[in-house]
Amino acid sequence: MTSKLDLFGFGPDGWGAILLAGGAVSVAAAICGLMIACVIGATVANAKLNGGRFARSVAEGYTTVLRGVPELLVIFLIYFGSSSILTSLATLFDYRGFIAFPGFLAGVLAIGVVGGAVMSEVFRGAFLAIGVGAVEAAKACGMNKFLRFRRIVAPLTLRHALPGMGNVWLSLLKGSSLLSATGVAELMRQTQVAAGSTRLPFDFYLAAAGIYIVLAVTTGMIFQAAERYFSRGIARI
Repeated sequence: MTSKLDLFGFGPDGWGAILLAGGAVSVAAAICGLMIACVIGATVANAKLNGGRFARSVAEGYTTVLRGVPELLVIFLIYFGSSSILTSLATLFDYRGFIAFPGFLAGVLAIGVVGGAVMSEVFRGAFLAIGVGAVEAAKACGMNKFLRFRRIVAPLTLRHALPGMGNVWLSLLKGSSLLSATGVAELMRQTQVAAGSTRLPFDFYLAAAGIYIVLAVTTGMIFQAAERYFSRGIARI
């Protein structure tokens, strides 16, 4: 009879390697989602701060809608909506089969789009936290707009945004578990398979919780190190 230690090991009867592979997929999805969220968040924040009335209205509508809709619903909308579009386009070339949109891509886009709504507020607040004197001093030194952004605005905005970005990252890491709904073999999906195969759901779900905690703590330390790096020379209260 296989012991529980062997079940979580890396032997022929162990699920350790499969769970770690699922954890790697979860981290990869969260990283991709964070990059999408940062791009969308910066664009939307700029529209709120510097855009015209129409751009601000669109940006406000985007954040209001996406922050109020469950991530799982967004995943289904992107996954099934994109699959329907691809299938409809395929019929133009006399293809009658169903074309499924890649589940990983759909999930990453979904959590990135939802995360972008939150990230836009993080970037907007970080930009507003920059002292007016720093920008005015850069103008007085003769810096053009691009140089001011590269040397003053971007570094200071990132400094103020990092704590919020860490929270968004944790949200995306947990949200990556929803990718299992589209068949992606991330950590929760692999845990479900292992729990069903061994009939030990409590043990494997507890192990999955441990892996998520390890990932959260490890990546949290990375964000804390980044905060210390970008806060060099700033007195801590």
